[in-house]
Amino acid sequence: MYSNFKEQAIEYVKQAVHEDNAGNYVKAFPLYMNALEYFKTHLKYEKNPKIKEAITQKFTEYLRRAEEIRAVLDEGGPGPAGNGDAAVATKPKTKPKDGDDGGEDPEQAKLRSGLNSAIIREKPNVKWNDVAGLEGAKQALQEAVILPVKFPQFFTGKRRPWRAFLLYGPPGTGKSYLAKAVATEAESTFFSISASDLVSKWMGESEKLVSNLFQMARENAPSIIFIDEIDSLAGQRGEGNESEASRRIKTELLVQMQGVGNDDQKVLILAATNTPYALDQAVRRRFDKRIYIPLPDLKARQHMFKVHLGDTPHNLTESDFEILARRTEGFSGSDISVCVKDVLFEPVRKTQDAMFFVKTSDGMWVPCGPKSAGAIQITMQELASEGLAAKILPPPISRTDFDKVLARQRPTVSKADLEPSFKTFRIKKKLAKKMRQNRPIPHWVRMRTDNTIRYNAKRRHWRRTKLGF
Repeated sequence: MYSNFKEQAIEYVKQAVHEDNAGNYVKAFPLYMNALEYFKTHLKYEKNPKIKEAITQKFTEYLRRAEEIRAVLDEGGPGPAGNGDAAVATKPKTKPKDGDDGGEDPEQAKLRSGLNSAIIREKPNVKWNDVAGLEGAKQALQEAVILPVKFPQFFTGKRRPWRAFLLYGPPGTGKSYLAKAVATEAESTFFSISASDLVSKWMGESEKLVSNLFQMARENAPSIIFIDEIDSLAGQRGEGNESEASRRIKTELLVQMQGVGNDDQKVLILAATNTPYALDQAVRRRFDKRIYIPLPDLKARQHMFKVHLGDTPHNLTESDFEILARRTEGFSGSDISVCVKDVLFEPVRKTQDAMFFVKTSDGMWVPCGPKSAGAIQITMQELASEGLAAKILPPPISRTDFDKVLARQRPTVSKADLEPSFKTFRIKKKLAKKMRQNRPIPHWVRMRTDNTIRYNAKRRHWRRTKLGF
């Protein structure tokens, strides 16, 4: 029965909009009020939350329009009662949409307002020089981001900049950090997207979010779309645990990425993942430039120690930094960052545990040994109780602090983690057809990580041999 209220409300709205467009505000106002009453009654019985939300938006829109017309009528501008040739003295500012015709769709405006939060307004303070190593990746990104904006005359004829980058590699190697440098250096609109920005609980809304994202990027060109952990959005299609909503997101993402590649738009897609082999093959193909971000080498690790220390007082020499870089082989950039952060607190711990302090020439108190010249037996808490808390300084960082931290620090990425993740990326692609045989695949076939798997169709079994690629 409550559906009749909705139908009656729609009928009143059509009549009200018709009279409103004709300028007959005296007739339009009561029609709007009747429609609002029926909408209000319908909302009491509606159980679907999405329909209820849509009707509430329409109710608010028509109510605002009715209030504007009422204000005009109160000012003495009744408008024509019979025809629409004459105009009222004061005209309302806005007009509602009849159904979905005319103006911007409120649903689309709501989707775009959610995506606006993904635009980075304040650029992160990360420069190219702050990214240690990765010279090949930085050069490729500069060719695609910086040069087309500053030197558009370089890209004429068939020369076109890269339009889709895939950064893959073990975790903690600086893929997201490199994206921050791109956001800082590029004079473009930067969209930082994660799965939560594009996945919705409502059916059909996720693909609309993807479509609106790319449309906003084209409207704000030059722009960059950065999708972190893209494997959470674009996994292999056809898997048993794939839902219908997930498949539709991938399809829309593929369509939009292909459209960006064909159009001569200044839109760059930048994505990062730790598991490139988990991506759908069609999605991987859309990225015309795939860059492997490895663990930092010796020089990169040496530079990372300097960058993370910054202007913190220390007495390390160049040889000390080189020794630290050699001792941290296999460490990722994130591991080194955590290590240095722990080292930065070592002087504070020394100050807390110190039993002797010495007063410097500038009146500051620094912890020292009991045999140091001018040493006074006193604790940090005792100095603070005497009102000298602001005069206490921790000692500078030394090699001993790093040795103490590295003794308990271990890399989070091991060689065993690297082998199945990245050495088999190419092998798994080649074995995709071979693994579709009717016979069950032995357990060791899934576990091996070298180039020694082939299906022998003649012998009807799996054997270990070179693949030849």
